[in-house]
Amino acid sequence: MTDIRKLLNQIANAEAQLLSTQFLAPCVKGGRVRTRVAGMVYTFTPKPRQIEGWGIFQPTDEQTATLIEGADLPQIAASKRQFSTIRLRLAYQLQNQSWLAYPVNEADMQQRFKTVKPLAVHLVTEGVAFEQILTRWNGSSCWFEEIDRRADPAIAETLQSALNQLVPVEELQFKGITPEMRSLYELVTQRTEGFAQPQRDEKRLHQALRLGGGELHQFQDRGDYWTVDWTTSDGTRHTSAIAKDDLTVVSSGICLSGRDRDFDLQSLVGVMEHQEE
Repeated sequence: MTDIRKLLNQIANAEAQLLSTQFLAPCVKGGRVRTRVAGMVYTFTPKPRQIEGWGIFQPTDEQTATLIEGADLPQIAASKRQFSTIRLRLAYQLQNQSWLAYPVNEADMQQRFKTVKPLAVHLVTEGVAFEQILTRWNGSSCWFEEIDRRADPAIAETLQSALNQLVPVEELQFKGITPEMRSLYELVTQRTEGFAQPQRDEKRLHQALRLGGGELHQFQDRGDYWTVDWTTSDGTRHTSAIAKDDLTVVSSGICLSGRDRDFDLQSLVGVMEHQEE
């Protein structure tokens, strides 16, 4: 039978040891810090509350720990060596120094976590989207260590260029591409789709007009259609209403005897040029 008095004494001793212990821990802004004392894990609210980085803390009670000083690089490196390494590629910034990242090796991720998923990485002090990094997993969170210097930097540059050119994930192809890189690219494009949509729309209208021999000047979103300002090859300016779904003409801007919808934006260029002759 458990000796209650002995158990209470053990708890009291652990609490006394806790309040006299300083510990090294990482902290995200607005987050909490953790340490293990006498086999028990304690979680604290840090003071100051908005600290972000590695520091040396001392508990003031069972709920709060005060920052004593910032940790130096050798202390941080020694602490990180206790944890396992995971190679990831950065996807996008979540907030402050926290990023979402995707595994470089899905098979390794499956073996470790029984699933493949993006991970939040904290205290990312350098790096850009698609760059490969080394992180440390402490059993509950992933912490940035450094840029993976063994990785080919051209891969990140290629993926970034494809994103800037709005290349669809199904058309993404280059030497050395892996399924993990394709999954990462899809993750990033899903995040940026809302921001990139005007660029996609502009590219779509520009290509249609260019194939017909015209040139796009500007366009405005009207809900189900765009109002498109464009010119024919001789510089004559036109304004037409164009359906978003298939680029058919809602209103050409001239009289086409009710046959506007018989044309799309590309073929409309030729119609307009014929009218000008």
